[in-house]
Amino acid sequence: MKVDILNYADQWQAVKDAAMNTIGIENGKYPSAKWKRKILLAEHSPIRLIELTVRITDIPYWVSVHFTRHKIGIEHFVSTQRTDRTRENRNEKLQSAPVDYTFRANAQALISISRKRLCAQAAPETRRVWRAVIDAIREVEPEIASVCVPECVYRGRCFEMKCCGYYPSEKWLHDLVEYRTGEKYAPAEDTDAPARV
Repeated sequence: MKVDILNYADQWQAVKDAAMNTIGIENGKYPSAKWKRKILLAEHSPIRLIELTVRITDIPYWVSVHFTRHKIGIEHFVSTQRTDRTRENRNEKLQSAPVDYTFRANAQALISISRKRLCAQAAPETRRVWRAVIDAIREVEPEIASVCVPECVYRGRCFEMKCCGYYPSEKWLHDLVEYRTGEKYAPAEDTDAPARV
């Protein structure tokens, strides 16, 4: 498996200008990393102006199907298994047959997909691929990667029918604090004091 970010372009000035327009200002200066995280955490509509194209090569067909379940803010392009195009009998292909998968998604879609595909209830293979996607995004858009978290971190607790045990572990608490503050978790000196999250 290989993950590539295609045709990357910094789109943050457009996001800032759109956000300023909503408050009656013509445009704004280029945003800081702190401002980027704030608007991403707030999930205000201008974040949909950021679009990334990601190509994942050589993943099982059935894993690509998990990603194509997501519809809002994303377009999917999966390599064909058609017999007339591949010259291989489609009926003999296994669900594990490798495909190439390219998608174009906005920042809001990346956040939403991460909530489900980073959850421990997702298939381990699907989680592994999506983690690789987020790691690749981190190289070009670290603020976006920092807000792509599983559902229990995003919502502050587990709402799955059967909890995996990550929530309410110490690791979950560390990840929750880092997600909400952008800083590493530091336990309070007074061990009886509740953690601030």
